Amino acid sequence: MKVKVILFALFTIGCFEAGAQKINRSKVWSDAVKQSDLMLEHISMIRDTKPELVTPRTIEEGSLKMVKSGDWTSGFFPGILWMLYQHTGNGHWKQDAEKFTALLEKEQWNGDSHDVGFKIYCSFGNGYRLTNNPHYKDVIIQSAKTLVARYNSKIGAIRSWDFRRDQWQFPVIVDNMMNLELLFAATRLSGDSLYYQVAVHHANTTLKNHFRQNFSSYHVVDYDTLTGEARRKMTFQGYADESAWARGQAWGLYGFTMCYWETKDKRYLQQADSIASFILNNAALPKDGVPYWDFNDRSIPAVPRDASAAAIIASALFELSQYSSQGARYKKIAGKMLESLTNHYRSKPGDHSGFILLHSTGHKPANSEVDVPINYADYYYLEALLRSGK
Repeated sequence: MKVKVILFALFTIGCFEAGAQKINRSKVWSDAVKQSDLMLEHISMIRDTKPELVTPRTIEEGSLKMVKSGDWTSGFFPGILWMLYQHTGNGHWKQDAEKFTALLEKEQWNGDSHDVGFKIYCSFGNGYRLTNNPHYKDVIIQSAKTLVARYNSKIGAIRSWDFRRDQWQFPVIVDNMMNLELLFAATRLSGDSLYYQVAVHHANTTLKNHFRQNFSSYHVVDYDTLTGEARRKMTFQGYADESAWARGQAWGLYGFTMCYWETKDKRYLQQADSIASFILNNAALPKDGVPYWDFNDRSIPAVPRDASAAAIIASALFELSQYSSQGARYKKIAGKMLESLTNHYRSKPGDHSGFILLHSTGHKPANSEVDVPINYADYYYLEALLRSGK
């Protein structure tokens, strides 16, 4: 049996890496423009009667689901609009991006969760990168102040969630690595090293406690607020406490890649390489490179895929390819993932309320957003597409 598993793993990897990149990029971008125009039409109809709903998140029971600015995913659609502006240079996308970015401005003060990084940096961060708008700079810095208020120096990490206080003392999720980009940016923009230091401490604590010997990641690590030590390691959105939830592995890969390009600390590059090795050499990774929602679900292959995880991984690998000794391999694999998503996981133009990718999985244990379009899948897909041209 062990030999069969090894042979299957080698076959999977070999077939996966062998594919040539076959993407008509101009058509992909043209389709993305059409879908986003359609999305804006749907949004307009909903916001006419429900102006408190500011951004599209998914499709629920056949209809577009919109959410308020406080939702953790609220920054992704403005980010998509900024990337469309970046690619096309068309001023109307800039105007739309500015409009939807402005709807999130109050989130710079919202300290209820670590997600201020997702909300603000995907929107205002992309906006500042492309326009140098000084107001966007101020929002980024204030958002970083809001985020560091959740930092605990005894633990050396930023608190992720405030709910279930009867179950957790100080929960930190691997997703939180993604919010560190906001802090690194705030130090560059303000000259205040506090944000950089908090980001590094958080990354180091995650590096120490979140990963197993095979470099797969736990989803949640709960810390003792008196001793600062990890008291429990578990999952919330994965298959089991000791399983490898696919999007969690993607967050870890992307997060440590980002920490390396921000700090040039080789420990982060080594960690990113190791996480990539776990993902890409995993026997449960399908031939097309789009992972099942959890690498350890015992019902594989009769389980949902997660296109969002593939998009995040592809985007991270394109970036990691610029720094790693395995760069050529990573770029080839990321290209294959992008090819798979493009050719087999995209919506036809005019369908699915304007979403680009299909077949993502949000929170399977809660039977929430399973096998549906989700806005962060589209965001990281377009980001990967932009990075593929570097």
